[in-house]
Amino acid sequence: MIKTKLITGVVLAASMTLAGCQTASTPQTQARNHEFGCVAGTIGGAVIGGLIGSTIGSGRGSVLATAAGIGGGGYLGNRLAC
Repeated sequence: MIKTKLITGVVLAASMTLAGCQTASTPQTQARNHEFGCVAGTIGGAVIGGLIGSTIGSGRGSVLATAAGIGGGGYLGNRLAC
């Protein structure tokens, strides 16, 4: 179960990372791709952080670790992508 979540998260993050590597021909397209990269980085980071956080603790601690993972992963993904 944990391996499935981890593999899903890695595949999702890799696909979002590759989607941000598109070449752009106009300034409008470049701006749109940059915005998409920021959103994809934030969402991808939150998903991976949540998956990692969900493997920590049990009961209420697991819920708090998942929430912290989502917040931290989203922040880190946004900072790396933007």
